[in-house]
Amino acid sequence: MKIVKYPHPALRQKAQPVTAITAEVRQVAARMLELMYEHEGLGLAAPQVALPWQLIVLNFSADPEDKENEFVAINPVILESKGSVVGREGCLSFPGLYQNVRRAKTVKVQAYNLQGEPYEMLCHDLPARVWQHEIDHLHGILFIDRMGSLGRERSARELEQFVAEFEEEKRKGLLPADLAPRL
Repeated sequence: MKIVKYPHPALRQKAQPVTAITAEVRQVAARMLELMYEHEGLGLAAPQVALPWQLIVLNFSADPEDKENEFVAINPVILESKGSVVGREGCLSFPGLYQNVRRAKTVKVQAYNLQGEPYEMLCHDLPARVWQHEIDHLHGILFIDRMGSLGRERSARELEQFVAEFEEEKRKGLLPADLAPRL
């Protein structure tokens, strides 16, 4: 399992609800947490590892020792959002790219944990931003889609480089040659 980079088509695929919490789901969640920590992320969504599942992992402190801030969320939804704030955002599928993105300041989310128990969480600021970013991934929405026109313009060179690297990986046989990116 590895994190796929833009413009891999899995990033634009809408994820399907998880219908049963199996040993495979638990193993995938554990591996996703490992990958998230290896890459110093705050969250990771299943489409980022090319799985079409509504599954995300998060840790608002990015510290693997801080289990209090670590969450696995199955079939998460945003129930409410309030306010608006602009903040700097990045993504593990866009290494090195950061831009300002407008998000809700506060969100109330609902999800299931690995025991199949529902939970709700009211978050503000950075945790709210992480939830929104990762839930967007489940709908094929990327943070570049949330950038303003100036952010997109400032990111154009990096985005072109990601596309070029994707095409080079296909040419080298590291990705299937028929894998067409969805920009």
